[in-house]
Amino acid sequence: MRVGITGHQELEDPKAWDWVKPKIEELLATLPQPVIGITSLAVGADSLFARVVLQHNGSIEVVLPFAGYELKLQAHERDEYRRLLERASTLTVLQRKQTDEDSYFEAGKKVVDRAELLIAVWDGKPAKGLGGTADIVDYASQERKDVIHLDPIRRVVTSSTNH
Repeated sequence: MRVGITGHQELEDPKAWDWVKPKIEELLATLPQPVIGITSLAVGADSLFARVVLQHNGSIEVVLPFAGYELKLQAHERDEYRRLLERASTLTVLQRKQTDEDSYFEAGKKVVDRAELLIAVWDGKPAKGLGGTADIVDYASQERKDVIHLDPIRRVVTSSTNH
């Protein structure tokens, strides 16, 4: 099954990642195998999801918002990014848009377009900038994609069937 990810790069409570990871593992275990994870490899939810998919014998397809994206990452984040990128079964690098935010939004939409299901690690709040998690969840709903919402603040899982 083709599963996309969108989510926060940081959480208000960093310990919430300890709740998110097993929830992603549980979800992936219930899905038809093999799981193909579709990600932009951003820090946080994207890279965590990619690691979990690979640990569970899935594969990852990477959609980057523009060439040189890794330069937006902190130096200490680039090693993991490169390790995950090396394990990608496919890599798509999008043409840079007018702004980074436009590019992030475009990459998020491509993730949704290629997925049958979207996992959103999201606090439910509006996006802080164009292409944020809320924007991608809205796009997924418009495209009638199923979304599983992992709320790391309230620690609840909800799903919406949009087809």
